[in-house]
This record gives sequence, structure tokens and C-alpha cells, in this order.
Amino acid sequence: MTTQQTTTDHTPIEVIPPEELFIRHTRCREMLARHAPQACGLLVFSRVNIYYLTGTLGNGVFWLPLSGGPVLLARHGLERCRLESPLAHILPFRSYSDILPRLGEAGSAPQNTTLAAEFSGLTWQFGDMLRAKLAGFSFVPGDHALTLTRSVKTGWELAKLRLAGKRHHESLYSELPKLIRPGMNEREISHRAWDVFFARGHSGILRMNSFGEEIFLGHVSAGENGNYPNHFNGPLGVKGEHPATPYMGYAGSVWNPGTPLAVDIGFCLEGYHTDKTQLYWAGDAQGIPDAARRAHDTCIEIQRHVSERMMPGAIPSQIYGEAIAMADKAGFAEGFMALGGGKVPFVGHGIGLAVDEYPVLANKFDDPLEAGMVMAVEPKIGIPGLGMVGVENTFEITDTGARCLTGNEYDMVCIS
Repeated sequence: MTTQQTTTDHTPIEVIPPEELFIRHTRCREMLARHAPQACGLLVFSRVNIYYLTGTLGNGVFWLPLSGGPVLLARHGLERCRLESPLAHILPFRSYSDILPRLGEAGSAPQNTTLAAEFSGLTWQFGDMLRAKLAGFSFVPGDHALTLTRSVKTGWELAKLRLAGKRHHESLYSELPKLIRPGMNEREISHRAWDVFFARGHSGILRMNSFGEEIFLGHVSAGENGNYPNHFNGPLGVKGEHPATPYMGYAGSVWNPGTPLAVDIGFCLEGYHTDKTQLYWAGDAQGIPDAARRAHDTCIEIQRHVSERMMPGAIPSQIYGEAIAMADKAGFAEGFMALGGGKVPFVGHGIGLAVDEYPVLANKFDDPLEAGMVMAVEPKIGIPGLGMVGVENTFEITDTGARCLTGNEYDMVCIS
């Protein structure tokens, strides 16, 4: 009798280069020294930030000291963490009381009793537990340092975002129009969008930073549903699948002739997102009402102005004010960035490992833009009785100006 042996392929799909992690750790330490100077290091708990700083979506705690070796403590999946991350110190732990002994074991014990922590990565319950287990230490927020670190993308990240943007544009501008037609319902259109996206490598997930916020595919809104009241912090309304899952599209809402279809859905490639809204018109271009045409053209012009202003050193709040003034001058102050109580107080946002990143083109965002930031710019206008028109595209800020990653065609696509 012979025993048949099988082998398992434990080769990781990708291992982030050590020099890439060094760039990220260096910037994070610089931001930490600037914004939490009393702390000797940073404790990180959220899965996406652990991925950003280690290369693996670890379940546990990551420690980044101001000096010394970083340490990943894995609660589960230790073997996978060691396969995917080039970090020298990846150790197991079961309880927050294990943190200090494990850091000492790795030769990376805290150098003083003030620690920065990712507060948004912990529930209140676990925050209290952390304080109890690490008695004698005080904690200061390290979230802003992390946010600023992630806001400027490395060349490695930008390569992924550029490819995601290219595929995003192909999907919504070139391929989806071949598969949809007036008379289809929003849910059917959503499924066609998934088909197109998955065929081009979409990872099947979209991530949000904001606490409690979630998204599934995005918003597919036919006609007046573009003005439907919305929980989501964005201008485009959506009825969605159901009140319990108000995302994607409603099977009972049909895209009728003579109405717009707003498709605001994100593309995710290897964890990195681009954002794009494509407007479709059910019918010939000659049938687009003047109000809708003028509103859409105004949004294109605002996007052009904003993208030209997004240079290193520009102030986000000033750019936002200019966009508001342009909408007002064109006569669309009421519907700009949604109607009535649905109006949102921004015209763009950072994007990367999450859809909603720093900075935001809004009031009180006064830190200058930097080369390497990636921004989604989304001027939209709600038209009562018709729906919402407008654009959204993702731009990379370079030393010579903003470059659109999601295509250069912004008009409505007419489908009969």
C-alpha cells in the first residue's frame, strides 16, 4: 500500500518590496514626529493600515517605533503574514498583555511611556482594554500621521492606480455601453457592470475609511433616483437594492427613454481604488433637454478648472470655493452637489487603498496639495424631475499638474 502525497503551493501572489516599506515607514515616522512628537512609536490596529505598513492584511497589531525595527504581532494567520510580508519581526500574540513582552523579544521595546495609537482602528471596548493591559502608558492619537502618510502615493502605488484607472475608463466608457439599453432596470445594469469589471481584474471589494461607512459596487441611478435621499456621504442619490442594503441598483427602477442614467462605481485593482461617474442618456443627443446639457457642461468645466488648479502647493479649500462660485455663476447653486438636504460640502476627495482618503476639496482643508496625491473630482448637479448629471474622475497630482487616470472623455454616452 502506498500513500499518495500532495504538495501545497504556498507561494504568495505578491510580496511588497522591502524598499517600498522603508519609504512608507520613513514618511510615517516623519509625520508622527511632527504631529505626535511626545510618542516613541505608533500602534496600528486596522487591517488596511496594517496592510499598508506590512504588505499583508494581518489580523493583529503593528508597532512602528520612531527608531528600531518594526514588529507585526499576528493574532491569527501567522504563516500567511510571514509568506507575504518582508518584515524581519512577525510574532504571534493572543492578548494585549502580550504586546510588551513580544516587542521586547523583538528588541523593539518602547523607549518611553507615551505611545501613539490608531484610535479609529479600535472600538471603545478594545481601547479600554488596551489601556488596562498596558497600564502605566499614556496614549495619543496617531491617526492624522497615518492619514498624511497614505495621502502621498509612492511610485509603486501609482503604478497600480494608473492601471486601475485605465481599466476603469475602458469598462464604463467603452464596454458597458455595449451591454446596456433603455428598458433595463438598475439591478440588471449593475450586474452588467460587475461582468465588465470582473473581466478586467476588479478585486470584488471597495473599502471605506470612515467609521460605519460601507459600499457595494457603487450607485446605479436611473432618472429621478439620482436625486433619491441618500445615507451615503456623496452627491448622487440611489434607491439601491433594499433599505437594508441601499447600494448598487433597484430591480423595480427602469431606465426609461429620455432620462439620464448615472453610474458612479469604483474600480479596485490589487487593493487600490479609482473613482469614476459616467453619465448615459437614453436616446439621441438631440433629445437631451437644455437644462441637462447646460448642467452637464458646467460640471465638465468645473472639473477642468479644478484639475488645472490641483498643483503642488495649491490649497484645497480655495479650489472648493472656486468650484462653488462657478456653479453659482452658471445658475446651478441650488442643485450643485445635490439638491436640498442631500447636498454634500465637498467637490473631491483623496483616494487609494480606500475610496475616501485625505485630503478633501472642501472648506477648512488648508494644507497644501503635494505631488503624488491622487484625487477623485466629482462635480454633479441635481435637476428636479429629471435626475442628476455630472462627472467624476480620478487625477494624479504631478509636479507639472494633474493627470486624469480614468480617461479623457467626459460627455454623456447616448444609447438608444
